[in-house]
Amino acid sequence: MATACTVKDVSPHEFIPTYAAHLKRSGKIELPHWTDIVKTATFKELAPYDSDWYYVRAASMARKIYLNQGIGVGAFRKIYGGRRRNGVAPPHFCKSSGSIARHILQQLEKIGIVEIDTNGGRRITSNGQRDLDQVAGRIAVAAP
Repeated sequence: MATACTVKDVSPHEFIPTYAAHLKRSGKIELPHWTDIVKTATFKELAPYDSDWYYVRAASMARKIYLNQGIGVGAFRKIYGGRRRNGVAPPHFCKSSGSIARHILQQLEKIGIVEIDTNGGRRITSNGQRDLDQVAGRIAVAAP
């Protein structure tokens, strides 16, 4: 008898690319026209090299919401923030783009993975939890 496998049981390094590929294959997420030219934060110097970065970020955000209910745009800005290099001045922490996080959350809401929490932020839906757990189960079965 096989035990049930959840997102918590698999490595995020395996889960996020697999779920990103699942989101891309499903075709439910609409890519905005600006994905190939946008920077993901003000402290970044270039746009992402990976052409599928939007799906990877969406998979990562869905996993974070699965693990911690009630995360909103402000929390994601802090999570994906980083060090801003100021030339000869000391570096400081800088938040990432809020519009990208907001757009991805809206796309995940539209396909039924997350929903707005009454206490603020977003939470995973039952369909979203089932979807993420199925992907995690496929990863666990494929592992030796």
